[in-house]
Amino acid sequence: MAKKRVTLADVAKLAGLSTTAASMILTGRPDTRLSAEAHAKVHEAASQLGYRPNVAARALRTDKSRSIAFISDYVATTRFASGLIRGALAAAEEARHVMLVLETGGEPAREIQAVQAALDRQVDGLIFAAMRAREVFVPDIVINAPVVMLNGTSARFPLSVLPDEYQGGRDAVRLLLEAGISGDIVLLGHNAEDEAGLFRSEMINRRLAGIKDAMREAGLAFIAELSCWNWEPDQGFDLTRKLLATKRPRAILCLNDRLAFGAHQALSEAGLSIPEDVALVSFDNDEIASYLRPGLTTIALPHEEMGRAAVELLLRPGATSGATLAMPIIERGSIRSPAGLI
Repeated sequence: MAKKRVTLADVAKLAGLSTTAASMILTGRPDTRLSAEAHAKVHEAASQLGYRPNVAARALRTDKSRSIAFISDYVATTRFASGLIRGALAAAEEARHVMLVLETGGEPAREIQAVQAALDRQVDGLIFAAMRAREVFVPDIVINAPVVMLNGTSARFPLSVLPDEYQGGRDAVRLLLEAGISGDIVLLGHNAEDEAGLFRSEMINRRLAGIKDAMREAGLAFIAELSCWNWEPDQGFDLTRKLLATKRPRAILCLNDRLAFGAHQALSEAGLSIPEDVALVSFDNDEIASYLRPGLTTIALPHEEMGRAAVELLLRPGATSGATLAMPIIERGSIRSPAGLI
């Protein structure tokens, strides 16, 4: 037989006080005017009985469930963007909220189910998160709760938390210039002519815009711009190996770390030294970037800070503008090898 749920009336009876008095004490009312002894009795009774407040009932009274929904495509089930959840969980805990994590695999039917499940539980707000920055699909369902887009955008919901991709692109070029590299630079992952009519994401376009503007302002042009749709290590390896058959670059600017992993291997197999012969810089700060030798210099995605900012924005009354967070520069040894960089 299921054990009977302990009620507030049970706590009050054991403490020898009224239900109203016990409620004021347990909800932390600062103006109860009840004695310290009464407070101690109620808390002792609650502890002894194992009392847990009825969150659903309190939500009906206050119109607040102290819970939020975190709906994502692959954030929870992949290593790459898990920092988004870590940051969000930490901020939710500090705000004394429970976070419901729902993963959809990017499937529209599951996204609808996730939103409905969150709304059924009367969450105080929803965060839609994307593993990789992009325009996020939000089901065409009435959502009468605050919504924040995390690492993505939506025409329906303007509040978003994004990395500053434009400045990140500029910083990648600046690192090469500061290392004395002023030419023979290759862009790996995109070619505007080859990809005409194709759309990656607004965030990637911002990254490219920062790169191109910084190159133009420095009076430079890439000696090659190599396109591939899937930015994976095998693509980086194949494109770099083909490049080396005809050109000897001084630096390769990769549009993500996974491309750079492949380029790193191709350069090593060709007997070229990094960074003395060819420098490498990329984006994301994937965990593997620190394990390469030399380590990969990269412009990081501030995932944990973004997750935290999304919760703070969601719970901020009357928020009207989103947040754009700086992308930290992680210097290792793939551009230059000063003391301490590997």
